[in-house]
Amino acid sequence: MIPLPFIVVLILVLYLLSSIKILAEYERGVIFRLGRVLDRPKGPGLILVFQPIDRIVRVSLRLETMEVPAQDIVTRDNVTVKVNAVVFFRVLDPQRAVLEVTNFLYTTSQLAQTTLRSILGEVELDELLSQREKLNVRLQGVLDQDTGPWGIKVVKVEVKQVDLPDMMVRAIARQAEAERERRAKIIHAEGEYLAAEKLAMAAATIQKEPVAIQLRYLQTLVEIGSEKNTTVVFPLPVDIFTSLTKVLNGIARDGAA
Repeated sequence: MIPLPFIVVLILVLYLLSSIKILAEYERGVIFRLGRVLDRPKGPGLILVFQPIDRIVRVSLRLETMEVPAQDIVTRDNVTVKVNAVVFFRVLDPQRAVLEVTNFLYTTSQLAQTTLRSILGEVELDELLSQREKLNVRLQGVLDQDTGPWGIKVVKVEVKQVDLPDMMVRAIARQAEAERERRAKIIHAEGEYLAAEKLAMAAATIQKEPVAIQLRYLQTLVEIGSEKNTTVVFPLPVDIFTSLTKVLNGIARDGAA
């Protein structure tokens, strides 16, 4: 028969072994002793939790990644879009994260959804599409301010995707096409303007040296001959037609007289 002292010692040993808890480097344990929290969280490493007197709540200090579900948002210019985002945060004070909120993960998720709807509902569609970095910083600041009393630090917020209605996608495509056509016309007009300036400069130079036009004729003939064409085109200056018109007009006036 086993002696009673040996049974008592065995029970104490088993109780001590069951009280041993090991916390990883990224974990902290918030201990409640008889319902009252201890001054400092325990861990990492080997700790003792004397149940049922003590109760431990494990809290991870690693960076948490939370995806905010797609939210239906009406922008300031009355456009309905679906927007989802990603929130990056970590627990800085495990004790406050356990005491201040029931479930800090769920509470942070709900807060991120409401903040996303309220902040993005104050901007127009163009700002939502073109100034995403500015909106990310604004969302991060608001969330960090609200979660600070819970011992949570929001590191970064990223707007992940913006889903537009099909009608709005077509309207944006037409707008982009019109913008490209406008730029093309402006570039074409600027090219015509520069070409006209260069032609005016060339005409002024040729007017000073009339022999230059004859040299230009000869150069054109050389270029045509180098292509081995059977047809040779002799360019005539426009001044010939002008002089011929004046002569014909003079003859017509003399005949009428």
